[in-house]
Amino acid sequence: MDQQAVDIKNKKATAPTPQNTPINTAPINSHFNPSISAITEEMETITTPGAASGNPALMSMLQGKLGNLVGEPLPAAVQRRINGLKYLQSKHTELEGKFQEEVLALEKKYLELYRPYYDKRAEVIAGKYEPTEEEVAIGAKVDEDSDNEQEPAVEKIEEDKEDEENVTGIPEFWLTALKTHPQISETISEEDCDALKHLVDIRMTYLEKPGFRIEFEFSENDYFSNKVLTKTYHYQDHVSGGDYVYDFAEGCEINWKKDKDLTVTVETKKQRHKGTNKTRVVKRTVPAETFFNFFNPPTIPDEEADLDEDEAEGLDAKLEADYEMGEEFKEKIIPHAVDFFTGKALDYEDYEEDDFEDDFPSDDDEEDDDEEDDDEDDDDAQPAKGENAPECKQS
Repeated sequence: MDQQAVDIKNKKATAPTPQNTPINTAPINSHFNPSISAITEEMETITTPGAASGNPALMSMLQGKLGNLVGEPLPAAVQRRINGLKYLQSKHTELEGKFQEEVLALEKKYLELYRPYYDKRAEVIAGKYEPTEEEVAIGAKVDEDSDNEQEPAVEKIEEDKEDEENVTGIPEFWLTALKTHPQISETISEEDCDALKHLVDIRMTYLEKPGFRIEFEFSENDYFSNKVLTKTYHYQDHVSGGDYVYDFAEGCEINWKKDKDLTVTVETKKQRHKGTNKTRVVKRTVPAETFFNFFNPPTIPDEEADLDEDEAEGLDAKLEADYEMGEEFKEKIIPHAVDFFTGKALDYEDYEEDDFEDDFPSDDDEEDDDEEDDDEDDDDAQPAKGENAPECKQS
């Protein structure tokens, strides 16, 4: 079996619950324990700034002592003390585990305290609750001293007062918030927008076992019959090294309506037979790049699976990006949805465009060349959904 496949199977992502996982820090690749040989190999390149760098004798002495400690067996007395330090470290790790358990319990407690505000937010967005004058006044003062004031938007609202009776709640609130997030925006195709306009709430719950579930509630739409789509992230039951360890993600089945499946697209090609010169139209279904692939997460293959190096790296990147995207919903989008709607989140989150390149490698990169021995005319081939898609237009 390919060694790379074993590495991926054994690789677990540290999920620093409840602390946020920054999008530019890869939790799956965060564990690297340098070996003694690695340190020894780099010892020759060590340079010491300051006085030592200008004193060859001192440098020689330091490198000699370091070399003795690293490259040679430690004296028995020193090794005994090292083992004593390892004992102290193990006790520290035990306390770290208890700390994480208590913090997770505290996070669960406060999620229930936040929930009434989340519920009221959903009512405002849906038009079921109108904020009081006091709530509006307090909210207006929140960004009073901010550099990102929304004065133009306020003026626009005042100009359109006569049309306000035709507006219910906050149209396309969640679509706008998701399109503002740099990473998530990259996964939303133009076709996705019509479906995501019906997204009325995003919420999360903690599992009884370590982990969390994100719920996406939709109003009636032309694309699928599900009222709620879910994505669940599971951690291992025990704490390892003071952190909860990410285990796997679980999506849900989307009940697509006829000819409305956004996860696939149909390509059509005209083929002309060499002998008869007759043409025919050939159709094939191919995967599409869509936000709704989020509900079909990548999985770690069985140990028997034989993956080459490129396949293993691609799977690793997909697993990493999928976990990070779940953390973004949990830690940023759900708690601070209005800041993503207004764009203010981009100021304090300090996202950089380079952080999101190649997070979701396309499954369509490799073309299927297994065609019949016909003379194909590819000029009429239709591209897959999401390919060179124009910017999502919101009404």
